Amino acid sequence: MADKNIPLEYKGHPLMRKDNLIYYGSMADEYIIMLQITDTKKVDDLDVATRVSVQLQLTDPDVKSRDRVVKKTEKDGLYAAMDVAAVWLDRALASK
Repeated sequence: MADKNIPLEYKGHPLMRKDNLIYYGSMADEYIIMLQITDTKKVDDLDVATRVSVQLQLTDPDVKSRDRVVKKTEKDGLYAAMDVAAVWLDRALASK
């Protein structure tokens, strides 16, 4: 049986999901990615994401929420969104 305390990771960064929001990265870092699933379609019994909003955000709690967004885009499908998110997060964290 799998241990439920092992966090989910993608390309070395943690993933956290709450409903239609996916947070990619660590809040201990300077940047994090927020993915919001805006549209889905049914494939057999599963809901599959068809539109995903991607935002690169600052994690500084002193910055206003609207000023935290550094970059944003929309992608068709979760795979394309995660691909962009991984590149943006790696570049943002490397530029520190």
